[in-house]
Amino acid sequence: MSDCTIGVLSDTHGHFDPKIPELFAAVNHVLHAGDIGDLRVLQQLEQIAPVCAVSGNVDEGNALPGIEEEKTIQLGGLRIFMVHILGDPRRLNRHLQGKIDRVQPDVVVFGHSHVPLIEKRGEILYFNPGSAGPKRFSLPRSLGLLCIERGEPRAELISL
Repeated sequence: MSDCTIGVLSDTHGHFDPKIPELFAAVNHVLHAGDIGDLRVLQQLEQIAPVCAVSGNVDEGNALPGIEEEKTIQLGGLRIFMVHILGDPRRLNRHLQGKIDRVQPDVVVFGHSHVPLIEKRGEILYFNPGSAGPKRFSLPRSLGLLCIERGEPRAELISL
């Protein structure tokens, strides 16, 4: 199991915050949990580290080649399930609960609500980095880091 640091963001809505390169300077990989809004955001993130992204509801109808609605990847020895719309991890709908039961991830990364969340439920770490896009209502702007050390995930939020 290799240690790694992963930059995690969501809901950029076409906005690439100029703080991102500095905040993600030490990351080995970047995860974007949907509502990308513009392919240029992913291109700018690729300048920092390899990117894995899923599409969100704002991305529907946009030509984002190769971007799926959900994805399961292995990073740092852990299985990570990515989806844009998850809802409350304590009250998952039957479809998502079934998917998570089948995938058996160590970490679930999601977005959509613009509300940051780090919550451990059983053996699974649920991580919503909040929104790295334009300010919306009174919600904070944030992104996150997912650190995997000795096979254990630890998430942290960073305000923008």
